[in-house]
Amino acid sequence: MKSLVFSFFFTLSFVGFSQHDGLSELNSLVKPRMRVIIDNDLGGDPDGLFQLAHHLMSPSVEIRGVIASHLYEQGFGGPGTSEYAKEQAMKIVKILELENSVTVYTDKSQSMTDVSEPIDSDAVQLIIKEAMRTDTNLPLYVVCGGGLTNIASAYLLEPKIAEKITLVWIGGPEYIDIAIPPPGFTTLEYNLGIDIKAAQVIFNDSNINLWQVPRNVYRQPIMSDAELLTKVKGKGKLGDHLFNVMKEALAKIDKWNLPMGEVYIYGDNPLVLLTAIQSSFEPDPSSSTYVIKQAPNINASGIYEANLKGRNIRVYQQLDNRLLFEDFFAKLALLGR
Repeated sequence: MKSLVFSFFFTLSFVGFSQHDGLSELNSLVKPRMRVIIDNDLGGDPDGLFQLAHHLMSPSVEIRGVIASHLYEQGFGGPGTSEYAKEQAMKIVKILELENSVTVYTDKSQSMTDVSEPIDSDAVQLIIKEAMRTDTNLPLYVVCGGGLTNIASAYLLEPKIAEKITLVWIGGPEYIDIAIPPPGFTTLEYNLGIDIKAAQVIFNDSNINLWQVPRNVYRQPIMSDAELLTKVKGKGKLGDHLFNVMKEALAKIDKWNLPMGEVYIYGDNPLVLLTAIQSSFEPDPSSSTYVIKQAPNINASGIYEANLKGRNIRVYQQLDNRLLFEDFFAKLALLGR
């Protein structure tokens, strides 16, 4: 009896989608059909907070935990620590009144120094425990919008998770046979550079089912500032909070003398598109396109190298940004009623 009660409580404590009255009708129409663990550097580029809010408003996913991961020291003008990222995430969780059903975890705010030495934490143990469950048939997606420290550490500690999860990762540079890098590009892509050793574990050594959204593709989800003003600002407490987050970020960027024009790239939001709003029949991100490639090796500098023995991975090429943004705007509007 005790085990049954614990199992019931454990399920309740991770339900995850917003119970807010404004979304009640949507929630009544949709049942969760997948489990999701969110792993993102939520104290850096503000696009991660938009992704978190969108996922938490999506009733088709059962959020099993949120990992507020670290990034670079002083990354995006903040401390770059996991603790700071958790503070930013909790503001979203509290607005959606999910404090009692969504747990936000921290990592050790360290990147790996060796491909054989994991960095264990409660966040890593969450991934392992959720992947190894046998009491549910819902598929498990680990969606990552930052460094790969936690998922790589989980794999090193328990390699069997590779057969039980799909990893969706925003990161990695362009593949030269697919796309041309943007003007002024950096050779080391931002998310990959957070933890090169972890990326080597995932690409070079693991057999994890990987869906990759490289730089040329995560640059596609663009929202204009006019859309931000008309479709986010004024849409309830959450919309106003996200607008202010972007306003503060843009002011910070302005001090760095980086002219941004009148749009912003919301590069982490494809994590929602590729999971929560998959197609109805034969569930899959059917309106976004990808190619199957052999996973490259990643060298010590974070650069792709050919790997003729690499496993097949999905590499996305084109995203359905209409669906992505219109769904986000619609959920904000429902929430703001």
